[in-house]
Amino acid sequence: MPSFKGEFEHSVDNKGRVAFPAKLRKALSAEAQERFTLLRGQDACLYLYPQDEWEEVENKLSKVNSFSRQGRIVKRNFLRYAEDVVLDKQNRISLPASLMEWSGINETAIFIGSGERIEIWSPEKLDELDNATSDETLGQLFEQVMGDGEDERD
Repeated sequence: MPSFKGEFEHSVDNKGRVAFPAKLRKALSAEAQERFTLLRGQDACLYLYPQDEWEEVENKLSKVNSFSRQGRIVKRNFLRYAEDVVLDKQNRISLPASLMEWSGINETAIFIGSGERIEIWSPEKLDELDNATSDETLGQLFEQVMGDGEDERD
């Protein structure tokens, strides 16, 4: 299972193509075959899943109750903007115009490794998010998500 980490900034050409970061490419599993699914993220970014990880997402989505209103809404709004993309011979991916417009990506894209997936941000949207999150808030979030805040070295 790949674990993507780090931040990488790349230029986007006038056709919406952007170089895929070499360090992230090294973390790709052979099963991904340089194939991805790209879609709107839950924040103002794009999610890029390698094919093998996307299959896990689809497996989870297949278990969502399509007879419930919430299930239909989640599936519809997650999958409706999904696009399959592949690396070209220059190790670039093409960002669809509709996803670029929605995420605010223009001339520059920032790739952020996020474990099993990669987030792609416009610098402006990422700055807005970073500026809205204070160090104190970030510390509180880490406590809530990662543990109870107790120092386990004692």
